[in-house]
Amino acid sequence: MSETLLALGGLFLAAFGAATILPFQSEVVFVALQLRDAAGMGMLVAVASVGNVLGAVVNYVLGRGAERFRGTRWFPASERQLDRAQGWWGRWGVWTLLLSWAPFGDAFTVIAGIMRTPAWLFLALVTLAKTARYALLAWGTAAAG
Repeated sequence: MSETLLALGGLFLAAFGAATILPFQSEVVFVALQLRDAAGMGMLVAVASVGNVLGAVVNYVLGRGAERFRGTRWFPASERQLDRAQGWWGRWGVWTLLLSWAPFGDAFTVIAGIMRTPAWLFLALVTLAKTARYALLAWGTAAAG
C-alpha cells in the first residue's frame, strides 16, 4: 500500500473520530499531511470532509434511535434537559448545523437526529459546514507556509 493511501486513510479515520463523541482532533493530522505534501490540497479536503460528515451521520443515527430510550433510568438526559433542548431547537432550528464543525457541534448533530431533521437537510448543512472548515484550514495553512 502506498504511503499516500496510508496517510489519507489515517486522515479519514481522524476526521471520522473527531466528528463522533470520541475525543479526536483531525486538524493536527490534516495540517501535518498538508505541510508534508502527502497529497493534493483538494484530496486532503475531500477525504477529511467525507470522514467528518460520516462521523456526524453516526451521531445523527444515534440521536434518531435515542428517543425510544427516553425516560429510562440510564438515559443520559433528563426529561427537563430534553425539553430544554427541544425548545432551543425550536428557536434556532437546523441552522445550528452550520456550526457542526465547532467543538460543541457534535451535540448539534445528535440533537438533529432526536428532532427528526430530514436526512437530506442534515447532510446538506453538515457537508457545507465541514467542507468549508477544511477548505479554510487548507487555505490558512498554505498562506502561512
